Amino acid sequence: MLRLAMMMCVMGLLTACGGAKDLNEKPVPLGNFNLLHNVVVAPKAQKGPLSRDATEEQLTTAVQKAIAQRFDRYEGDSNYHFGVSVEGYVLAAPGVPLVLSPKSILIINLTVWDDAAGKKLTDKPHTITVLETFGTGTVVGSGYTLSAEEQLEQLSANAAKAIERYLVKQMKEEGWFVTTGSGRPGAAGADAPAATPAKVVAAE
Repeated sequence: MLRLAMMMCVMGLLTACGGAKDLNEKPVPLGNFNLLHNVVVAPKAQKGPLSRDATEEQLTTAVQKAIAQRFDRYEGDSNYHFGVSVEGYVLAAPGVPLVLSPKSILIINLTVWDDAAGKKLTDKPHTITVLETFGTGTVVGSGYTLSAEEQLEQLSANAAKAIERYLVKQMKEEGWFVTTGSGRPGAAGADAPAATPAKVVAAE
């Protein structure tokens, strides 16, 4: 998965998301959405070639923080949960040949839970791959201008933005977040068992 993402990066098939630039603006509509549990794990995260190191704690903390910054702005009537696993990353390192122009990459899998229905909205984890944000001196890779922590913060913000875009798409196409107490039309009612952080993690 990580190797494929890097090949797509080289071919220009992946784009950056603009990260946290819009956090001071009004959130895009997401129906009845309210994020209750924000669970991020990274037990099997793969470090890509030409990458700086990042610990499991650094990965999970950065992604969880970025998700909270974006989705804690929503105050809908129904609770939902995120189960996120960090699958791979590249934090571009300085000092490599310029011809390689290494770019930073983050790959996550997302599972969305409907609390009222007591089940997942995503039939299988949705994979999201994001790049560093360009336009700030990253023509030859952010390893020359940013620390590893700054790269990870930027990537995490881009991942959170990509999650938001995915949820907006699913709301329009699949009817997510449009009915009180249920993520999709026809979902189970309030008597269904609520998801807990442990259940969200176990489902990853």
